[in-house]
Amino acid sequence: MNKSMQISGVLLAAGLSRRMGDDKLLVEYNGTKLLQCAVDLLRGLPVYERILVTTEKRLSYVKIPSSIKVVINEKPEEGKSLSIQKGIKISTGTHYLFLQADQPKLTNADINELLSTAMENSDKIIYPLIDNKPSSPTLFPLKYKSELLSLKGDANGSEIRLKNIENTVAVKVNCPQNFSDIDTKKDINSNPDY
Repeated sequence: MNKSMQISGVLLAAGLSRRMGDDKLLVEYNGTKLLQCAVDLLRGLPVYERILVTTEKRLSYVKIPSSIKVVINEKPEEGKSLSIQKGIKISTGTHYLFLQADQPKLTNADINELLSTAMENSDKIIYPLIDNKPSSPTLFPLKYKSELLSLKGDANGSEIRLKNIENTVAVKVNCPQNFSDIDTKKDINSNPDY
């Protein structure tokens, strides 16, 4: 294991759920709100620090342990890039693991596959490959900090990954179905777990 890696787990949970219509992070999965599922996952990860970027309104719907730093995004309408920047600005790690709050099936074992790959490729961007397509969560080394901080609007790290494709590692995970996300009411209605 690479002892020099200090991974900041950053949970991005301030989006506006435009495609859902309602606040999708308050939708329940197996009796638990999506946001709480994501917080619980973050809490159990073997990372250096845990950061939640969300809105003030959502805080009243979840239990957040003291091991998680909370950052409020007062302007979620400005896009995902602002949440990324807020998470980075308070992190003190050498790497950023960006998690989405709408992947309720993810487990510690799923994330550990990515972290194990990262430990052997500490200078690379690490991401899961699902059906031959990049997915989340994605891990970035500190050297991409300035590029991440320069993102605008709804841009996320995908453009940085594409621009530096030779410096990436795609992980073929054991349980690709766990990486599915929830974007619309159809996603909920078509999934028997919801």
